[in-house]
Amino acid sequence: MRARVAPRWRLGGEPGCSAVAALDLTEEDGGLLDRPAGPGDDALLVRRLVGAGRDRLPQPVEGHVGQFLGDGLQPGPHLFDVVRHTASSVGAVDGAPRLAGWVEGERERILDDLFQWLRVPSISAQPDHAADVRRSAEVTADLLRGAGLRNVEILETGGGPSVYGDLLGAGPDAPTALVYGHHDVQPVDPLDEWHSPPFEPVVADGPYGPECRARGAIDDKGQVLFQIEAVRGLLATGGRLPVNLKFLVEGEEEIGSPHFEALLVRERERLACDVTVVSDTDMWAPDVPSVCVGMRGMVGFEVHVRTAAADLHSGLFGGAVPNPAHVVARLVAALHDADGRVAIPGFYDDVRPLTAAEETSLATIPVDEEAWRRMAGAGRLEGEAGRSLLERIWTRPTCDVVGIGVGYTGEGIKTIVPAQGGCKVTFRLVADQTPARVAELFEPWVRAAVPEGVEVTVTLEGGFLPALTPVEHPAVAALCRAVARVWGKEPLFTRIGGSGPEETLGRVLDVPVLYLGVALPDDRFHAPNERMVLGQFWKGLLAAGELWTELGALGRAGIVGHG
Repeated sequence: MRARVAPRWRLGGEPGCSAVAALDLTEEDGGLLDRPAGPGDDALLVRRLVGAGRDRLPQPVEGHVGQFLGDGLQPGPHLFDVVRHTASSVGAVDGAPRLAGWVEGERERILDDLFQWLRVPSISAQPDHAADVRRSAEVTADLLRGAGLRNVEILETGGGPSVYGDLLGAGPDAPTALVYGHHDVQPVDPLDEWHSPPFEPVVADGPYGPECRARGAIDDKGQVLFQIEAVRGLLATGGRLPVNLKFLVEGEEEIGSPHFEALLVRERERLACDVTVVSDTDMWAPDVPSVCVGMRGMVGFEVHVRTAAADLHSGLFGGAVPNPAHVVARLVAALHDADGRVAIPGFYDDVRPLTAAEETSLATIPVDEEAWRRMAGAGRLEGEAGRSLLERIWTRPTCDVVGIGVGYTGEGIKTIVPAQGGCKVTFRLVADQTPARVAELFEPWVRAAVPEGVEVTVTLEGGFLPALTPVEHPAVAALCRAVARVWGKEPLFTRIGGSGPEETLGRVLDVPVLYLGVALPDDRFHAPNERMVLGQFWKGLLAAGELWTELGALGRAGIVGHG
């Protein structure tokens, strides 16, 4: 799961739904958004409200569904053009969701199934949980079979297993869709910050109503389950699906999907489809629905150093042998220079520069950096010198040390010189950067930075290229209709600063990728007290049912050839 900024805005003086103030619009800006669009408004909106990386407007312009503003993944000559689906292209969204009545009678059973799944600690990053990841795959397979999927099979990889299932009875003229999600979860550290045990799910009251709290609740077992239950509901109420449907539920997403592309290539014939639907993303706010259409790239590494065969007595050996804590500390400190730039030679060579218009647009966005700092819960802001906040978080690549492990960290003091240690490093990538090229630069830089006589290994933990779905694709319009029917208002288009295997899905299978995600920016994915707002979960289930109906109405001919 990947987080993003959650601003609050004013439209004609009325507050938006998010609890954090990061972007306030003027009365003039609010009036611009509230009235019908007129000539020149696109340029005015761009000038005032967007910039490289500001990828959505606060609310739809009257008569349109979804505003999309490019963030630099695939910029063209007019990077900030507002792309719209007009009302005629999206179609009517009247009528109650098809599964609304069915869901009312199934809530207790569905939550019981969810809780059973959440109790499995399928932490893919920790080898001692490998058996739990496999058990989670088995639970996934049981859920698919129970919902009516056929040909359910656990697919072996070089690591955590994936799970496949399908239901292909809609006929050759119906589109074939592949649902992607993952059943592995993040580690739970720090454990003492959880309000309840991470693998003992509970329902508690929250700011948006009842919420399920557990590791994996929103990332991603809850979102996969609403897709599975939508299949069960459509079969129970109509006897068949309007599309041919396949599921692929991965077991290694949280560690960078190291075997996922090989799996896709190996199983390409079985996984062949016309469109992929990912339910592992978030929405703008509970009452401001949005549809993600793009994600950034990422690459991660683990660096391990060894300085001696075993820990040494610090009184006998300290000061005369290398200390891996010092080696790792110097290495981490050297990743950035005094101006906050990544110090690896060549790192920025492939970054596509902003145009003068893009830089001007960035400079005119009214961002409250202090409010953004408070939203992040940080004591101060920092980053690449000479770059604005929006540049740092949207248009520039980043490097973050996500973990350091070395020496004794228990209570009291243990007087040793540790024998080994290491760190974990991730890079977020922007347009024209690739994981392979960053790997080519990073490993030799690490080896050159480590003193002679110190053993060092650099392990590539996986990576992704940026992903982007054309917003004019008819399948995107179908998704917008599905979301609008359930949430009661037209969705925004967004992009996410995080990363995942979505680019790999689209590239290997050669299909557009749709994103039906219901997480909220403050759902604490990857953090203690992860939650899923149950209102979002039930709406996600309803929207999945609507999406299959909408795609079925398009037919295969209405989807294929519009990539």
